[in-house]
Amino acid sequence: MGKRSGERAASPSPRSAAVGKWGEEQAAAFLERNGFRIIGRNVRPDRHDELDLIARQGDSLVFVEVKTRKRADFARPIRSIDRKKRHALNRAAAAYLRSVHYPSLYYRFDVIEVVGAPESADPPAIRHIEDAFPFESRFRFPV
Repeated sequence: MGKRSGERAASPSPRSAAVGKWGEEQAAAFLERNGFRIIGRNVRPDRHDELDLIARQGDSLVFVEVKTRKRADFARPIRSIDRKKRHALNRAAAAYLRSVHYPSLYYRFDVIEVVGAPESADPPAIRHIEDAFPFESRFRFPV
């Protein structure tokens, strides 16, 4: 049975929440090894939305969505970021930027795919997709 309009999605199971947290830790460590500075984790700039990671790289402020999967046999993890999710990420990033008074930086959305499991002896495969999707045109920022 699908969810009805207005209903909130079910909370993730403790197992999937733990795997998601592990994936975000892997992604943050990957970014730091590659010269990024993590400035926020699980940031909730409004009541509805969350940004997995916010990072700084040079003159760019990067909003990072982390997708963790045990395997990528069926589809790449990035495929789960549909139009509705991209809109939610845009809304969250815009709220965050308002709260920090629009720093004079470039802004972009990256996606990090983490494929693996915490209990695996093998390190996870990590793919970093820079500038994965644009800001929606409805969001305008001061220049």
